[in-house]
Amino acid sequence: MLDTVDEALRALVGALHLEQKVRLLTGADIWSTVAEPAIGLRSMMLSDGPSGVRGPVWDERDPSLNLPSATALAATWDLGMARRYGAASAAEAKRKGVDVVLGPTINLHRSPLGGRHFEAYSEDPLLTGELAAAYVRSVQEHGIAATPKHYVANDFETERYTADVELDDRALRELYLAPFEAAVRAGAWLVMSAYNSVRGVTMSENPLLTTPLRTEWGFDGLVVSDWVAVRSTEASANADQDLVMPGPVGPWGPQLVTAVRAGAVPEAAIDAKVLRLLRLAQRVGALDLSDTALRDNGFDTAAIASHGHVAMREPIAPEPETNGKAEADISDREGRELAREVAAAGMVLLRNSGELPWPSSGPGSIAVIGEAAIWPRTQGGGSATVVPAETISPVDGLRAALPDASITVHPGVPVQTGIHPLPLTSMTDPRTREPGLRARFLDADGNELLSELRRAAQLVYLGTVPAGAAMLELSTEYRPGADEAAAARLGVAGVGRIRMEIDGAAVIDTVLGGSGDALGAALLTPDVASVPVAADGAGPISITVRHQLENDGAALGLVAITVGTEAAHTAPADAIADAAALAGAADAAVVVVGTSSQTESEGFDRTTLALPGAQDDLVRAVAAANPRTVVVVNSGGPVLLPWRDEVSALLLTWFGGQEIGHALADVLLGRAEPGGRLPTTWPAAEADVPVLSTTPVDGVLRYTEGIHIGYRAWLRAGVTPAYPFGHGLGYTTWELADLAVSAPAADGSVEVSLTARNTGAWAGKQVVQVYLSRPDSVIERPVRWLAGFATVFAEAGASVPVRITVPRRSFEHWDGGWRIEPGEFTVSAGTSVVELPLSASAVVGAGG
Repeated sequence: MLDTVDEALRALVGALHLEQKVRLLTGADIWSTVAEPAIGLRSMMLSDGPSGVRGPVWDERDPSLNLPSATALAATWDLGMARRYGAASAAEAKRKGVDVVLGPTINLHRSPLGGRHFEAYSEDPLLTGELAAAYVRSVQEHGIAATPKHYVANDFETERYTADVELDDRALRELYLAPFEAAVRAGAWLVMSAYNSVRGVTMSENPLLTTPLRTEWGFDGLVVSDWVAVRSTEASANADQDLVMPGPVGPWGPQLVTAVRAGAVPEAAIDAKVLRLLRLAQRVGALDLSDTALRDNGFDTAAIASHGHVAMREPIAPEPETNGKAEADISDREGRELAREVAAAGMVLLRNSGELPWPSSGPGSIAVIGEAAIWPRTQGGGSATVVPAETISPVDGLRAALPDASITVHPGVPVQTGIHPLPLTSMTDPRTREPGLRARFLDADGNELLSELRRAAQLVYLGTVPAGAAMLELSTEYRPGADEAAAARLGVAGVGRIRMEIDGAAVIDTVLGGSGDALGAALLTPDVASVPVAADGAGPISITVRHQLENDGAALGLVAITVGTEAAHTAPADAIADAAALAGAADAAVVVVGTSSQTESEGFDRTTLALPGAQDDLVRAVAAANPRTVVVVNSGGPVLLPWRDEVSALLLTWFGGQEIGHALADVLLGRAEPGGRLPTTWPAAEADVPVLSTTPVDGVLRYTEGIHIGYRAWLRAGVTPAYPFGHGLGYTTWELADLAVSAPAADGSVEVSLTARNTGAWAGKQVVQVYLSRPDSVIERPVRWLAGFATVFAEAGASVPVRITVPRRSFEHWDGGWRIEPGEFTVSAGTSVVELPLSASAVVGAGG
């Protein structure tokens, strides 16, 4: 009789032959695990999407909720909102038949040049860890597994597959491991090992997978590799790495069986990995432990108890439609409402000279300027990308909110060097005459392997390319709409040899490359070829694109291609003059600036913090033409804002998800308060940034700054940034008073209490922040460090009590173990790392 789940799992492990066990430890394909029906184990589906859940296909026909990016969520500083965000992610996972969500990304913002800044939360380990813990708990309460990643010190993209990180023990423990510890202690069921090495050992082989992950933190879950991160057989198998992705081919196939039989890898290590995989399966409902289910599979349950072996059978196909889970528990409408709410709550108001909020009727006329006003970035590039059903642009949002206003639009200066996909409304499938395009995969002899109607012109095939495909052919009849007529170039973006015909004549025949790492180049930043086309409106334009599938990505089942338009080449000075004239004729102007997919994405780090193109000149010209200029910054991380004191209002939207336009209108019109506070420091000049480089030297990236990153480094350097960590204005004003600090409790924590009063005329939100400092410390410390925070809401004129628990860990430092320096710490409370009107002291005693 098996009395516990763990005993049953161990018995199942013992019932499998070595070949069966090893087969379970490499993916069945790019997204799923291997099934073993003889023990009631079905395949589990894993999916990308920390800010949404893509599912097994990257397909507009099965769209996903596009939530605001991690930096937008972090800017809310709201753990309740993080839990709701996690619940929405779990509901999306259920709807798409996904068992494991590959997120959250909880690496730190060590340098603002980090290309994946948008996907991680913050420069601070406490804020990152608290948000990660809230997200993980919420996702897993719904029976979906969360995967904190990338363990550890993958805080950069440059040479990320091979770079070695050198750092000291204190920085490792107090900064980079801390968010992972918080997520594991919150109950995370998986952790993803990173590509990079730490101290000379690649993370899929690193002893950090054992200590502190399993020994000190008690992690009993599964360590899954980042995709193609495992490169060895014996070294990785002897480490606490559990699952190799993707599959079915990898370094843990027959060669691992051979290594075990040769004694190079203990079979007990394999058993431990399989046990953890089965434990994950049991948690997500992929393993039926009932006697009835096992007997129905032809397996003698008595044999399990005695560790008898079962006959190996081929795995049965999973059922991705439901994966055995309940239906989604939030509606599409509720998901969109949450996306809109999070976007507004994360918007950070950095400057407001009385311009905002506008009255409910808005200005009578508004000039909306900038590429991002028309084609906003709602999410970051790479594995975080999902395909939403619809994206609401700033122009769309303002027109919907102000139907009676006169809203004029100008794209401003070129920012994206890529192309904008042809809209569905302008395409017709030549075969069915339905809206869309015809996609056909052909073999080397031109035989058709797959033909399908696609309802988007930006296509990604990830693990779904038919076997034997040698070419992808796209065809459509394109009829430009009124807003597209000015786009005088048609083009294609992809990686490999591409030929484009317009009305039967070849206009492009070239080989395109891509930036970023080799695996993801096609997804992240493919090159573009375009040609001028005269769109006279007399009839549709027939477009055919043929893409030869001979590149490295296609060999892995990865094909990405976009057919679209590129803005006509216009001198920036002329575009700026036109935009300024438009702004001068309007009551108010909204300029939306931001980064491009070629400057901020997974796969590469940024080379500058400056806005791409002539956007700075555009803002200055518009602000000079109209004193009521509101600038909206659509970026995932910090950018330089040299004109920040020349505009009437300045608002950060981050990558605000699919409802960014509605959320922006809500904030501009005062229907929602911009509730965000900075989760990372924004510099005034690149030269001021204390920790900047993300480039390894001779393959090694040295974290020589130790424990001083982010605001800690700024305070140590004594340099004033443009906007400090924790800063944000909102639409009301606040006063903090009555600070009190309790004596340490039995667990070493300290209770901080105060009163927050809304002294303005609007109901609003404040993020109360508590920092510790120890000026007379005998050890090296930051000038101050975040120790706790709370998000509070109050009506105009109302006061609310605030209580924040500062845990023992906030007082501790790492010195071969967690230690407390006994004595007096200063406790400061306020609304940013430098706006701290209240202070008191806390005396802590000796402790190990």
